[in-house]
Amino acid sequence: MTLTLYNTLTRRQEPFETVESGKVKMYYCGVTVYDYCHLGHARACIVWDVIRRYLQFIGYEVRYIQNFTDIDDKILNRACVEHSSMEAVADRFIQAYFEDMARLGIKEADEYPRATHTINGILRLIHELENKGFAYPADGDVYYPVRQFAEYGKLSGRKLEDMQAGKSDRVNVDDPEYQKKKDPFDFVLWKAAKPGEPAWESPWGAGRPGWHIECSAMVRDRLGDTIDIHAGGTDLIFPHHENEIAQSEVVTGKPLARYWLHNGMVTVDGEKMSKSLGNFITIRELLDRGVDPMAVRLFVLTAQYRTPIDFSDEAIAAATNGWHTIKEGLLFGYQYGKKLGWDLETGYWGLETGNIPIPNTQYLVANPYVDRFQETVNNDFNFPGGLTVLFELAKELRRERNIIVHEGKTETSPDELKRQWQTLVTLAGVLGLEIEIEAETHKINSLSDTEIEAKIQQRQEARITKNFAESDRIRDQLQAEGITLIDSRDGTRWHRN
Repeated sequence: MTLTLYNTLTRRQEPFETVESGKVKMYYCGVTVYDYCHLGHARACIVWDVIRRYLQFIGYEVRYIQNFTDIDDKILNRACVEHSSMEAVADRFIQAYFEDMARLGIKEADEYPRATHTINGILRLIHELENKGFAYPADGDVYYPVRQFAEYGKLSGRKLEDMQAGKSDRVNVDDPEYQKKKDPFDFVLWKAAKPGEPAWESPWGAGRPGWHIECSAMVRDRLGDTIDIHAGGTDLIFPHHENEIAQSEVVTGKPLARYWLHNGMVTVDGEKMSKSLGNFITIRELLDRGVDPMAVRLFVLTAQYRTPIDFSDEAIAAATNGWHTIKEGLLFGYQYGKKLGWDLETGYWGLETGNIPIPNTQYLVANPYVDRFQETVNNDFNFPGGLTVLFELAKELRRERNIIVHEGKTETSPDELKRQWQTLVTLAGVLGLEIEIEAETHKINSLSDTEIEAKIQQRQEARITKNFAESDRIRDQLQAEGITLIDSRDGTRWHRN
């Protein structure tokens, strides 16, 4: 079961082979911190979080770096509007980022370098480019001469001559930046300071770094010349990642990354979700509506990570229903383990928030569910296929739960049920689908048996008087409390979920 990945650079699926055996160096181009993160950001962060978790699950030691772009025109514009500072705006939205990602169950990266904290590395890289003839100063700016890099376009598949054909009518020849360039395709490495902007001293004058050079410097400083996985959204392939390659590989003479992985965009009615189009919803807005964070994760994981995924209320509702099914399976052991004679302390694991469960390995050896999960996911991180295994386990546990409730026994042996349950918890943990045990236990135990019976009696009286709205309200209230009602000719039975 060899892991194979689709590599944007080679445009084909390839076996995964790391620079150093058993170790993965992974970099994700993170967010520009001028506003709250939207669902498009959530998709990217969930995808790379789960990929990291899966690599750890199959035995790799992963060093995962994610940057923050904390100097940018958008950040400066917001600071100006708010009569604040670039640093204050960046700090506020970095804090908001961590709050949002914690709610989604995103594990923190090993390190979060910031562009403004990597100025020395940026200046060093520009200086090396200049020494090699791949950077030229122009009135305080510094530019990269694109045509000198023979391999430019190898990631995106774009050719300069093709882009040249349609570029002439889009160029503003009166633009001062355009006039500084030797060629319209050249991109900026260092920008001269404008009045009132934050600036750093450099050999070319006071200024600030261009966007593309930041990531090249942060990758090199934190992970070295060549990394295993460089990740980001498809919207970054050109020009950002193309320019990173041009900058880094000229200096090191080595590939910047062995595998370039790109997640698809979140769309709304077929259009990319973005702040510029105004068709976005922030993560906190969605979660504050009452949408379960795990339903958001499930929504993201139902699509192959490289393809677009369309957001709608219907899609979130379907993901919520799917999460309820998996959650029922995850709760099975806590609800019925004692009844089945399980010892959940011996040979078990701690379910700590953000950590992958580490079960007693006897439950994973020669386990057909685990084998099918790995075989499926090893095909370019096919998480939708992996979810199929989780749903199969959850539905089997739900069937056994119903038998326990109605007949007081199970059709499957307690040991096999324990194996299935621990397998589900483990594989769900790999996908970051986790339950808050204390909150769920409180919900389940919030009503006494006497109170439940009283509610059922009130519902029966409402049905007799044909007050079906009240009857439905009581049923939904009990369901929210973790109580399921089963109506039959003999009356109404109930059980705790």
